[in-house]
Amino acid sequence: MKVKLSICFVLLLGAVASAEVVRGTPIRPVSIYLSPDTTSTRLADLDRGREVVVMETSRDWVHVEASLTEEKTITGWIQGKGLVQSSTPNGDRILFGEAVDSEDQASRRHGRAGAAQDAMRLYYHTAEYFPTSPLAGEAMYRSADIRWQIEKEDVMSRPSAREKEAFLREGMTEDFMKEVMKKFPGTKWADLAAFHLIDNKLCGEWQASSKCPEKEAEIYEKYASEHPQSPALAEALYDAAWRRSALIEIYKTETQPKKSDESRAKAIALAQRAVTQTPSNDWGARAQRLLFMIDRGIPTYGNSE
Repeated sequence: MKVKLSICFVLLLGAVASAEVVRGTPIRPVSIYLSPDTTSTRLADLDRGREVVVMETSRDWVHVEASLTEEKTITGWIQGKGLVQSSTPNGDRILFGEAVDSEDQASRRHGRAGAAQDAMRLYYHTAEYFPTSPLAGEAMYRSADIRWQIEKEDVMSRPSAREKEAFLREGMTEDFMKEVMKKFPGTKWADLAAFHLIDNKLCGEWQASSKCPEKEAEIYEKYASEHPQSPALAEALYDAAWRRSALIEIYKTETQPKKSDESRAKAIALAQRAVTQTPSNDWGARAQRLLFMIDRGIPTYGNSE
């Protein structure tokens, strides 16, 4: 009995210790010093959104364990005026606002270096520190979206991106998109996260074969069926319609006239749904253009594309 009680006591202490860990993140770059004094040795600089564990405070200074990178941590003192914690009033809006500003910087031609990564971290901590905030779902999705776009640019720049089969290339990390879907099910953010995951299932180059566009069209059609309220619905319908329109000509080269006619009918139906869904949206307009091309017999894939 004593052994069991001792084990329970140890576990309880561990749970209490874990619950008492105070985390935070700066909204401006801060320097880490050996002592709570700007004249002491400066150990490192900490970027926006890098997480720290608060160990103790002394007036306007905070003793922290800081994550300089994903692998490296350091202990030192920082000035606490720019540190946001879960206890900070309006902290969710402060972090989200700084993330938006960083994302805007990243979109500029001569914007701040590393701004996209700053935004990615700040958005994530908004959701992590304030899980019940109205901004939490959007923040977690935006963080995952930025990470996805950064990885996608790298993945698609490699020679393997041109491989026909998707499994022959390294895809983007899906964990963060799946976290959005798990923590915010039934929301538009979960729908958008699920739409991103399609990227990892797409072929590189079709090589004028019907296999890839046929499979991809089915994937987009399935998404449209399973996510009827998604903000990406019109885009998914257009993506499916364009692939069906490409198959009109591809099936002709494979001497499958029946499948060519079937693809034409499916392409028209899908494009019409996209137009109906969002007539004034970019995807609705592109779908209208696609309908025009199909009606006039203009190939949408191949040398005439």
